[in-house]
Amino acid sequence: MSIVEQSTKLDLERIIFIGRTFKEYMDMFSFSEDDLSTKKILDCPAGACSFAAIGEKVGLNITACDIVYDYSVEALKGKGLRDIAHAMKHMEQAKSNYIWNYFGNLDGLRKHRESALYDCTTHMKQSSDRYISATLPTLPFANEQFDITLSAHFLFMYADRLDYDFHIETIDELLRVTKDEVRIFPLLDLEGTRYEHIDRIINSLTAQGYKVDELSSNYEFQKNANSMLKIIK
Repeated sequence: MSIVEQSTKLDLERIIFIGRTFKEYMDMFSFSEDDLSTKKILDCPAGACSFAAIGEKVGLNITACDIVYDYSVEALKGKGLRDIAHAMKHMEQAKSNYIWNYFGNLDGLRKHRESALYDCTTHMKQSSDRYISATLPTLPFANEQFDITLSAHFLFMYADRLDYDFHIETIDELLRVTKDEVRIFPLLDLEGTRYEHIDRIINSLTAQGYKVDELSSNYEFQKNANSMLKIIK
């Protein structure tokens, strides 16, 4: 997943362009295709995920949004392949921090990441209008343009470089462009620790009148990264 960059010129080498598959999304956010069949969905930030690509094949209406989508497809594909190779080397050292039921082994993980990348970049060439460039915490969409917004592996995970105010501003913006609900997964940082301000965020959102639930997910790869925040307007 790519990371927000504060400078005016984004250096592609400073972001991570790795994505999850459509099936991973459905499991992470505990949705079935029927649940989403009539919804207009935003994936933000989407990175190299294949959610929009495979979603379109099964008839879903999904828009992907990310800071890197101004780059050429070939540049993103090359960056993604380099990032996957680098990640696999890291995973060999840290695989005890993960649960391997979903992927089986490192080779299975690599195949999932490559599949997501290829599906995403192929779809970007075919349906470029589905991939919108934006820099959080600002989005180029109208109020309540989407029924559901999903945000995976970004908020909370990068707590070491994204402060509390950024999290609040980003969640507020995701809610602004969403009519019904926002789901955020997971609730841990990269070290596997629950984000320290989760309860503060929940209390703030509840005070604004939102219904907020912390729900178990059907997906767990990083140990204990098996819950999501569901915010209903």
